Amino acid sequence: MREIAAVDIRVEPDTGGLVPKTLVSKVVEARRRNTGEESEIDEIWCVFDLEWPTNHPDLNDSGERARQAGIKVAISNPCFELWLILHFQDHYGFLLSADVISLRRQLDGLTGKGLDPSIYMPSILNAVNRASELNSHHLQNDTAFPHNNPSSGMYQLLRSVLEAADP
Repeated sequence: MREIAAVDIRVEPDTGGLVPKTLVSKVVEARRRNTGEESEIDEIWCVFDLEWPTNHPDLNDSGERARQAGIKVAISNPCFELWLILHFQDHYGFLLSADVISLRRQLDGLTGKGLDPSIYMPSILNAVNRASELNSHHLQNDTAFPHNNPSSGMYQLLRSVLEAADP
C-alpha cells in the first residue's frame, strides 16, 4: 500500500516588515497553535534571505531560534532570487542582492517578483544539484553562514518535498 504525502505550503504575504526574526516568530507561533496536528506534521520550514549589502538584523538568532523550535530553515544568500538563477546556471562568485535580481531578469525575461512555473519547474532538479554543489563548495572552503555568499538552502527543502512525494 502506497502512502500519500501531503504538503501544506503557506506563504506569508509581504507586509513590508517580514524580516527573518518576524517570520520565525510567526512560524513558531503557527507550530504552537497546531500542536494537536503534531503527529501529522513531519516538518515545518521557514524560508528567508539575507539581503546584501544590508543584511537583515538578528540573522543568526533567528536561525537558531527556528532550529531550537524544531523548524527547518532554507536561507538564501544574498537573496531568494539566487535560487531562481540556479535553475539556469552555476554561480560561485559573491553577489549583491541588486546584482542577483538583475541577472535573474536577464535569464528568465520576467520583471517584478512574479514567477512563471513553466520556466522553472523543468529545471528544478538542476537547481537542487547546483545549490547542493554550492553548499559543498562552502564546506570545503570552511566558509560559514553568513559569509557563504552565494548559497541557497532551498535545495534541502525541495529534496524533502521530493522525498515525501516519492516514498
